[in-house]
Amino acid sequence: MKHLILSSVTRLDVVVWIMVLLFFCGSSLLFGGNLQLAFMGASGIIMEMMLISLSIEIIIESIRHIKGIGTVTGFITNGPEALCLIVGLVTGDVLFAASTPLGSNFMNPILLVTSAILCKSVLLTFKTKPIYSSITILSTASLAVSFYLIPESFYPYWLVIALLITVPLFCLRPDEGEEESDAMHDGDARIWLIPAVLLLIGAGYFLDPVVSFSAEHSKAPKGIIGFFILATLTSWPEFKSCLALLSRRKPLAAILNITISNITNIWLAAGGVGFYLFGKIGF
Repeated sequence: MKHLILSSVTRLDVVVWIMVLLFFCGSSLLFGGNLQLAFMGASGIIMEMMLISLSIEIIIESIRHIKGIGTVTGFITNGPEALCLIVGLVTGDVLFAASTPLGSNFMNPILLVTSAILCKSVLLTFKTKPIYSSITILSTASLAVSFYLIPESFYPYWLVIALLITVPLFCLRPDEGEEESDAMHDGDARIWLIPAVLLLIGAGYFLDPVVSFSAEHSKAPKGIIGFFILATLTSWPEFKSCLALLSRRKPLAAILNITISNITNIWLAAGGVGFYLFGKIGF
């Protein structure tokens, strides 16, 4: 397990952590926030991101011998979005909860490209199932955009169209084939799989409150902080998964991690919309 802890922290992580500190602390100085509380919040974000990085490494190390690792990680990294949706349903803020998973459908493809560049696997990644990945990414992103553009009366149609598009896309996903049989570096890696999944979901769930705390005390402009939070920090699990998979020369798994994540985001939003619609008609 020691090598996993060390490998989960890279120079990229350190750079991002420094940027987080500079962003929130600098904003507190510029806009009259509370520097001490902003620093505490930024430190909390860094700790959350470190826990997410570690849990992703353990999960991928634990399941790298199985078939369909890209699909599995695509579902797992959506755990935080699922929990946010459930909390939204419980509190009654369903539409906001549905928009949470939809927001990451725009950043996920960018993070895939960024991961490919960092891992020097751009050509290999783009040549791997380009038709499927392009259709899936464009379709799921378009569905996310359309949700914000249509009136509430069109939600039932959006729900039906979303399922008619995403279910076939999921069923037609490329077969990853059999994984190579390589020995586990740590014999106890599988034992840590469930704790790592719980750690990822927990860290992802608490990331948004910690970021909100930092935003409040740093007095950062809402437009900038909104993009910074939703587009980057909430997609950190998918980003770390792509980096880990591409570093292991698994481009198809990395692509499926993003495409399945996007599909699952649509399903989560559709579930929230369905719950909202059934509630309105008295079910």
